[in-house]
Amino acid sequence: TEGEPELREAIAEFETSRGTPTRPEEVQIVTGSQQALDLVARVFLDPGDRVLVENPSYLGALGAFRLCRPTFDFLPSDDQGLNPAAMTESCRGAKFAYVMPTFNNPTGLTISLERRKKLIEKADELGLWIIEDDPYGELWYEKQPPQTIRSLKPDNTLRLGTLSKILSPGMRLGYICGNPALLDAIAELKQSVDMHTPTITQLVAARLLKSGQIEEHLPKVRKIYRERGTCMLECLEKYMPKDSGISWTKVEGGMFIWVTLPETIDTTAMMQEAVAAKVSYVPGQACYALSNKRHHMRMSFVTVPEQRIDAGIRTLAGIIKRHL
Repeated sequence: TEGEPELREAIAEFETSRGTPTRPEEVQIVTGSQQALDLVARVFLDPGDRVLVENPSYLGALGAFRLCRPTFDFLPSDDQGLNPAAMTESCRGAKFAYVMPTFNNPTGLTISLERRKKLIEKADELGLWIIEDDPYGELWYEKQPPQTIRSLKPDNTLRLGTLSKILSPGMRLGYICGNPALLDAIAELKQSVDMHTPTITQLVAARLLKSGQIEEHLPKVRKIYRERGTCMLECLEKYMPKDSGISWTKVEGGMFIWVTLPETIDTTAMMQEAVAAKVSYVPGQACYALSNKRHHMRMSFVTVPEQRIDAGIRTLAGIIKRHL
């Protein structure tokens, strides 16, 4: 249930090589990082327990947590992402703080090393566990992101990782790194969920990691994503209406750009018109735990060739102009 020893060892070596010292017994293999979110929620939460999330936050995490019927509270943020310096005594008593500090989904933002250290300081002060979700950390474009939170504070941090974004989504392979005693509880729960993650895909992944092929593959992935991300940013600058209420995040890695529109535009309602024009995005409303904000959208560029990115942004910009 804990995972094939060969893959646990390979993941431990991979994490350690990236600056997060990890032993094989600190690795739990899961069926995609979405299962990690589900298992963590079930281990930590009873109905009514408080969870701290960013605002906006990853919609898949919000969905997994909601099944346990918690109460959501927001972690403070600004235009640089999560701002732990603004965390107050009101955060005390929450079961955990769920954060995506690197190339955040949906905003694309990355918080600084200073903010990561401040988050750890606040978590210690307020008695919080940190759930560090890092699906995109290897997808940097020009420079590597800051140290992981678990590398700075391993004793009260669970780190979630995945091979979906760097190897293959269809293999459904994720992992949790953390205290072995807590992983024991997660493994016991996983036995009731699916017994174990498929062995064949685990062994394929383990041998790809150990062979060094993943290190040859990653620069190619980063190059493609960098080119497509740069293309989308340039197209937004070129085609979007010049309006003070329109802005977007300037990403340095990952897969997403977060677009803010004037509050008069409802991106959920606009979605039908966009899809009819063969353009798709995620309406921002889906990424909020409580706030009913409807004037944002998450756009992904990684699977779309540059010519289609240009056509898509031009089309979307025309729709937005009609709604202004």
